[in-house]
Amino acid sequence: MYTRLKNLFSIKGYRLLVICVFLCGTGISITLPYLALYFTEDLGMSAGAFGVFTAVSSLSGVVANSFIGKHSDRMRDRKLIIIFATVSSALGYISYLMFDNFIILLIIVSFFSGFGAAAMPQIYAYAQESADESNSDDKTFAMSTLRSLVSLGFLMGPLAGTIVLGIIGYRGLFLGTSTIFVTIAFLVFLFLPTKKAVQKKRLHNSDTTSLNRKQIWYPLIAFIFLFAVNAINGMITPLFIVNELHGTHTEVGLVVSICAGLEIPIMFVLGSLGRKLSNHFLMVSACYIALLYNIILSVSTHSWQLIAAQFLQAVFVAIVMGNGLSYFTELLPKSPGMSSTIYYNGSIIGRLVGNLGGGIIAQFAGVRNVYWVCLVIVMVSLFFLWSTKPKKDSEVASAN
Repeated sequence: MYTRLKNLFSIKGYRLLVICVFLCGTGISITLPYLALYFTEDLGMSAGAFGVFTAVSSLSGVVANSFIGKHSDRMRDRKLIIIFATVSSALGYISYLMFDNFIILLIIVSFFSGFGAAAMPQIYAYAQESADESNSDDKTFAMSTLRSLVSLGFLMGPLAGTIVLGIIGYRGLFLGTSTIFVTIAFLVFLFLPTKKAVQKKRLHNSDTTSLNRKQIWYPLIAFIFLFAVNAINGMITPLFIVNELHGTHTEVGLVVSICAGLEIPIMFVLGSLGRKLSNHFLMVSACYIALLYNIILSVSTHSWQLIAAQFLQAVFVAIVMGNGLSYFTELLPKSPGMSSTIYYNGSIIGRLVGNLGGGIIAQFAGVRNVYWVCLVIVMVSLFFLWSTKPKKDSEVASAN
């Protein structure tokens, strides 16, 4: 394992990318848990208005990210895109301090955060290109390691955000987040090697045209549903523990902490198995794990059962988030910008659908019945993944 990790850092620019993705995850998660409070308490807006704001800004990210991802593989230097995106993110967070009108804030933040959404997928694309140039035979491990560092940032960020908020307030929170993204931009500008993108022109019979085939659209739909299920679980499970099982807030904290704590080591281990297990096999396995997890929750009667089931949820999240990017990279090996964009957009849309749909389902069907709905959604995802099963999974695994 030590040798494999050492080989990862021989990939051009990988050391800096490790720092950048960790800072990205930390920067986003510092502010994310407190945005709803900022809108409702400081700006005096309703929860519905915040929901609209979240939906519009998320969709703007999908649109901008799609445009950048489509053209990034033919641009001269991906490094410039990363700098542009991180600076845009910094300006987006600064905008919270400059405007308090809902419409103006919606337009400005959606614009800057939309272009800022390209930062993470473009960093992944740069890493994929560097791994290709280095002739690395451990690409899945390299990408899942980067993805695990984002999760580590999401563990560290909320704690740092709580400290900053308590000492300085929201001004310090938004300034701190902006500073993190400016720091990333400077690090990339000063230390990330400049190189041309791998794909310099359109290839009529390769990755670009495959976007019209089910080999791309079916997995994308499956991933949107799987991310939606994960978002629904994050929203509904605390309500289920407290309102249905009459558990405590401490038990809610245990569920969240155990799952988050297990995700990172599991993600790391699964990435190291990239040479032995194909990403398609892991995705299908994630669906079966999600089916079992939702069955357990739908029939559970005590909080300890949910706590014990978090190992299954952690494995599911680790596969979808850790190996999902490598899955799309295999589908579009010559278009790293597009493949990472498709994955990232799928996660954004999935979380948006899950956050909006989870509350509606719980309101009309009941909290416990949400898990039965999730079962159906996972089965649909499983169908789409099986419909695009590679002829020889072993060939895919050996390619890693």
